Amino acid sequence: MSRPRLPRTVWVLGFVSLFMDLSSEIIHALLPLFVTVTLGASVAVVGAIDGLAEATASFAKLLGGRLSDRYQKRKPFILLGYGLAAVTKPLMALAGSPAAVLGARLVDRTAKGLRGAPRDALIADETLPEQRGAAFGLRQSLDTVGALLAPLAAAALMILLAGDIRTIFWIAVIPAFLSVAVALVFLREPRQHLAERKLQPLLSGFRQVDRNCRRLILVAFLFTLARFSESFLVLRGAEAGLTLATAPLVLVVFNLSYVLLSYPAGALGDRRDPRLILTTGMALLVAGNIVLATMEGLAALTLGVGLWGAHMALTQGLFAKLIADAARPELRATTFGLFHVATGFGTLLASVGAGMLWARDGSAATFLASAGMAAGAGVFLWLVPRR
Repeated sequence: MSRPRLPRTVWVLGFVSLFMDLSSEIIHALLPLFVTVTLGASVAVVGAIDGLAEATASFAKLLGGRLSDRYQKRKPFILLGYGLAAVTKPLMALAGSPAAVLGARLVDRTAKGLRGAPRDALIADETLPEQRGAAFGLRQSLDTVGALLAPLAAAALMILLAGDIRTIFWIAVIPAFLSVAVALVFLREPRQHLAERKLQPLLSGFRQVDRNCRRLILVAFLFTLARFSESFLVLRGAEAGLTLATAPLVLVVFNLSYVLLSYPAGALGDRRDPRLILTTGMALLVAGNIVLATMEGLAALTLGVGLWGAHMALTQGLFAKLIADAARPELRATTFGLFHVATGFGTLLASVGAGMLWARDGSAATFLASAGMAAGAGVFLWLVPRR
């Protein structure tokens, strides 16, 4: 049987994500070099900034998700998140210290958090269970197209502007405001949310998330402990001999692998046992880490980073599908919020730990530690009930 067509909302959110991610990832591709070279901070500071920023986004997702469910509205919170992110992009160009960079990242990631859970819940609201893997995979693919173009744009602008990172950050503001315009004009609130509904209690919804969702969130948290920020891939590229202008191209390899596999992996998740796909993704992360830790040269760097992108494609959209399928309809955004809090806290621990381990023992020890954590999460996945 042919798969039902994906709703218009999925495509709109995909392009909104594409433009915002293009803006964010231009900045993110150059941020490790900006912090360590321009501002003179250490690698440990890079890890702390990334970890704290992502954790902040996750807690904001908890609030955005719960408010979205309480008022049974999605679009206002999505617009608020994208709009706030666009307004705060210039703060990065004005930053003169690591503390200012951290402040700008915290505001930007708070905006991301406010929109994340309502956006994912809106996709679940608008799709059938048998097409959710493909829907989340498509949105993630379009989002990753922005992330794929961003390091190319960053590298080209570094060459054209003679390494003027601040000017590049100003240019990155443009696609952010384009993203907001697309969301404002083309995104629609679902019909079932337009009818008057009884206001839900604010805090009780967190207690109503069922056990199966909590188990899935625990697995995602353990897996996230193995996956630190992609900033460390950029630093590994610089360590392998890439220049300031070409180091962001590491993320091109990462995102190319990610974008090519996200939709096929999501569609496959609609038809096959999700644990097999998740386990494969974890195995790819283990393999990528071993390559990056033990092999030298640009070929090894390309292979290791490509495996990192592949593991993201096989896990991110599928986790979102499983959450959407398991959550109660009236608690979808709340459940997504809890999911993002758990994975954000895992990212904080992983990034801070990776920065400290890198500074003390070097890159090889950092990637080997990640491989061990990923292997452990894969084992735990098969210990929880299949449902």
